[in-house]
Amino acid sequence: MRIFDCHCHIFPPKIIANRDYYLQKDQAFNILYGNPKSRLVTADELISHMESAAINKAIVFGFPWEDEEVFRMHNDYVIESTIKYQGRLYGFCCFLPNLKSYLTEREVIRCLDAGLFGIGEIAWYMSDYDKSVIESLRPAMEIAYERNVPVMFHTNEPIGHQYPGKTQMTLAGINNLVISFSKNKLILAHWGGGIFFYQLLKKQVREKYENVWFDTAASPYLYTNLIYRFAVNIVGMHKILFGSDYPLLPASRYIKEIEESGLREEEKEAILWSNTHKILKLEVNK
Repeated sequence: MRIFDCHCHIFPPKIIANRDYYLQKDQAFNILYGNPKSRLVTADELISHMESAAINKAIVFGFPWEDEEVFRMHNDYVIESTIKYQGRLYGFCCFLPNLKSYLTEREVIRCLDAGLFGIGEIAWYMSDYDKSVIESLRPAMEIAYERNVPVMFHTNEPIGHQYPGKTQMTLAGINNLVISFSKNKLILAHWGGGIFFYQLLKKQVREKYENVWFDTAASPYLYTNLIYRFAVNIVGMHKILFGSDYPLLPASRYIKEIEESGLREEEKEAILWSNTHKILKLEVNK
């Protein structure tokens, strides 16, 4: 079984070694990683995990830092890691967009020119996808559209248990994001907060989600394995990407659930392998 993990976080040794400093520097980082049990891993540690878990390839990215100096440093590390592990790691450019459009444009162009394959995981951990967020995204989304690269967004379900990083996000807000950038390739992390269910509606929704994919990140924490069968039935097997959110969870947790979900072999192959190649415009057989 070949596996392409579309959702892995890596951190430079400098950030890991000075964790307390960065916890004070960035409120969102503090929300997610204030608990010392929340792991931070380097690219080398990710590769070791991939070897033990029989994962062939992975998309890697950092954190949506607000400070330009920090997100540039983190993106540099992602670029360096994808060069070091060429053919195994594929990087996305990550930052927190703001209304200073020149910062966004400069960083996106810099990262894509350096060989990164997309943008993400973009996340607002203290707000919904409201009007101000949408406006701050426009420069990056325009470049992503011109370059034909995907953009991954953090989403979460609006009900259920609380956990670090769960925002006051609404399905209306997620839908607002999709409608605002319906021409872009969008990856909605964490099953899109469950919004894929509304593609069962007869009008307006399905056509707006033509360029949307959903990843499985954190699924064992959030849903029963029935979600795989339901999601395939609703959006189709080609719109689901396997993502582990490593180091949050090991890939083995997902593989077990996928194996027990009743999916056909061709459906598992699409989710675990070929779909991520296609969205990155990579040859599937390599």
